[in-house]
Amino acid sequence: MKMDQEILTDKAIDLLKELISIQSFSGEEHHTAEAIEAWFEAFSIPYERENNNVFAKNKHWDDTKPTLLLNSHHDTCMV
Repeated sequence: MKMDQEILTDKAIDLLKELISIQSFSGEEHHTAEAIEAWFEAFSIPYERENNNVFAKNKHWDDTKPTLLLNSHHDTCMV
């Protein structure tokens, strides 16, 4: 049986495949933003959305520490 981390990895890859399949020209990312929201909700991950920007904070978030925001298009991935 797969471990939780492996299952989550598989689900994240499925999300990326879904995002790539959704047409999302610059400024028209509402459908991909909705897909990301649905993914976070499916895993009970708290998130915030501002316009088409969707973001979540690490469970160890600390407001007193410096912040690094990784920003990219919804349908791309960096490894």
